[in-house]
Amino acid sequence: AFFSTPMGAWTQAAMRGPSSWSIAERELMAAMVAKWNSCPFCIGAHGAVAAKTMERSLVDAVLIDFRSASISEALKGTLAFLEIMTLRPMELSATHAQAALRSGATIAALRDAAAVVAVFNIITRYANALDFAMPSVSEFDRAASMLLKRGYAS
Repeated sequence: AFFSTPMGAWTQAAMRGPSSWSIAERELMAAMVAKWNSCPFCIGAHGAVAAKTMERSLVDAVLIDFRSASISEALKGTLAFLEIMTLRPMELSATHAQAALRSGATIAALRDAAAVVAVFNIITRYANALDFAMPSVSEFDRAASMLLKRGYAS
């Protein structure tokens, strides 16, 4: 109750609350944070959820190299901002936010994306620390369907 209820509520708000980002885009952001934090469990889990509402080949292309993937310039610019936020937070500056805004992201969209990344920078570290078992592709697919249906709140 101390951790899971508030964390579930925060995750639900970030991932399913009102946002200009689609559920698939937010799940893709979570998968990218997992990639940057070397968390195979979360890459699989959130990549599977994203692939429920966008092409799996696009999810894979973003995970390989978001800069060359066929996604919006706003999403590319936001992911570049989020990459620095995740990997080099002490370097993050207004210049990075301004670059994301020039790519077409809005201040509200950047704020929403930062919430997703904040949540998943915590979750990916827990998943790695607790050494979550790796489900099969079909198990990830089933779990993804459940997450889309019921969300993250406990």
